[in-house]
Amino acid sequence: MSKDSLTDLNLKLKDFAVRRDWEQFHSPKNLAMAISGEAGELLEHFQWLTQQQSQEIEAKKKQEVAYEMADILIYLLRLSEQLDIDLVSAAYEKMAINEKRYPADKVKGDFRRADEYD
Repeated sequence: MSKDSLTDLNLKLKDFAVRRDWEQFHSPKNLAMAISGEAGELLEHFQWLTQQQSQEIEAKKKQEVAYEMADILIYLLRLSEQLDIDLVSAAYEKMAINEKRYPADKVKGDFRRADEYD
């Protein structure tokens, strides 16, 4: 099993949940709510920091941030499995949409939303 494969990770996560009889709790609604909660915990690490400080977090805090990000990824993968969504394919499709919505020659250095451009 490769440590670089989302598919392998998802299989390991499913096995983890099945062996603990947690599948019953992993409904799309519950997993979406868990993602939101973990995203809030991730945000707490950056609350009140300046832009510069947020880019230079100390090693201990960086490890804590990594674990919060991992929690989000775990729940996101479980949600994708429950809904039978290929996240990698969806990400490539979304990037293709964003390429059209935000052409580099038109939006470079500008932060506005797609519907705010001429």
